[in-house]
Amino acid sequence: MILVAGQILLYNYSIGGDINIIVVDAVVSILLFSIFALFLWFPLEALSKSRKSYLSHVINLTVVGGVVIVSWIYSARLIITAFLPEYDQFWTNSLSFRISEGLLLYALVVLIYYLEITLHNLSEKKARESELETLVRDTELKMLRSQINPHFLFNSLNSISSLTVTDPEKARAMVIKLSEFMRYALSRKNDQLVPLSSELECIRLYIDIEKIRFGDRMEAEEEIDENALEARLPVMLLQPLYENAVKHGVYESTGHIKISTKINLLGESVEIVVINNYDTDATPVKGTGTGLLNTARRLDLQYGKRSMMETYKSEGRFTARIVIPFSDSK
Repeated sequence: MILVAGQILLYNYSIGGDINIIVVDAVVSILLFSIFALFLWFPLEALSKSRKSYLSHVINLTVVGGVVIVSWIYSARLIITAFLPEYDQFWTNSLSFRISEGLLLYALVVLIYYLEITLHNLSEKKARESELETLVRDTELKMLRSQINPHFLFNSLNSISSLTVTDPEKARAMVIKLSEFMRYALSRKNDQLVPLSSELECIRLYIDIEKIRFGDRMEAEEEIDENALEARLPVMLLQPLYENAVKHGVYESTGHIKISTKINLLGESVEIVVINNYDTDATPVKGTGTGLLNTARRLDLQYGKRSMMETYKSEGRFTARIVIPFSDSK
């Protein structure tokens, strides 16, 4: 309607003549070009996918435009003169304007279609990048998870190996606990979210295994908000925190070591805090730091900025604190 009104005003003030012919010409011409514009999609889409040079692309667009504009001008003449013979003179007088109008309309259609094609390609590219990012994220999650299970298994087997000599009965109990632990760890998919309550049961198995070896030297306590147990988190996410507590607490000390677990529901988030005391005079065992780094990375991959992890030492106590979203993890 805008184009029809524009053409009527342009031709009326520039050329003049019978207003009825001008109106009929504008309506028929614009409707006819609209039909041509619909069919223009197919050659323009084909040209956009071609891998020809820029010059060849411009030449093709020029040829298509020339064919369309000439066909449009003469088609309008044939249609209108069929029921308005006097239109032929008006058509001749307005030919130069008509050619300019055709060029403008063709350029407008090409611009709109190429914009649509560009947006479509960008959308497809974004979808592919998102799919690739998801694939990379899942691959990295599986890689990080695969690093956790052997790390714990080797530690446990070392403990069992030492107990087979000093206390075979305890070694047998550790094997049973270890089998239950590994059944839990291996039965879960790499990308599976599990209830916090299940993770805590797995952690208790791990602590029981280590307590068999260290006896009264190791103690575990819990302060847990029952409302937070419904939260879901990546399987085996907390395991490295407790391995770290045992390694740098019990392993490095000859005294009594307490591992405390505090879990609270803070609005829409769940706070998990693992605290262990350690011997400040002991020579620290140098580790690779793989466990805690993996935990931080898994949190980042799973939740992004909606989660956090921090660790710090203070007055002979090591604290690892994790915050994960509660509602998003259900």
